[in-house]
Amino acid sequence: MTLWLTVIAIGLITFGLRFSFIYFLGNHEVPLWAQRLLGFIPIAVFSALILPGLVLPAGTVFLSVHNARLLAGLVAIVVAWRTRNVLLTIAVGMGSFWVLQALLG
Repeated sequence: MTLWLTVIAIGLITFGLRFSFIYFLGNHEVPLWAQRLLGFIPIAVFSALILPGLVLPAGTVFLSVHNARLLAGLVAIVVAWRTRNVLLTIAVGMGSFWVLQALLG
């Protein structure tokens, strides 16, 4: 029962936060400086989700040429930067990870 109450409470809090922005800012125009700042939120969140997996694979910082995840991540970053193609970035990143993992052990 505690689990369900927790899930429901978290859902209500999430809904409340999102609805409050729609309700309070729905009829107002967001200033240009705020729009620019809001544009950085997706990349900041994505970086916060991905970076620990690349540099903390075993729970400790592992910055080395023997870190297959980090090297594959760097390859994926270059592919994303040059092509701006999400599917190609994922495919090249995963492929390079598998190859590097096989080579590095």
